[in-house]
Amino acid sequence: MRNTWNLIRKLGRDEDGAALIEYTVLLGIMLVAVIGSIIFVGGWIQGRWTALSGQLP
Repeated sequence: MRNTWNLIRKLGRDEDGAALIEYTVLLGIMLVAVIGSIIFVGGWIQGRWTALSGQLP
């Protein structure tokens, strides 16, 4: 665990490392947004499918 913190501190001081950390955070935010969108659309489709199947004889 100590080695991990040392690596993060070293990357934070280095300009390329700081950019790497920024891109990693941005990628994480985008990943959360994509997963949230998939869950939202899945729920919407499930609701439409349930409504359609309820109307069929």
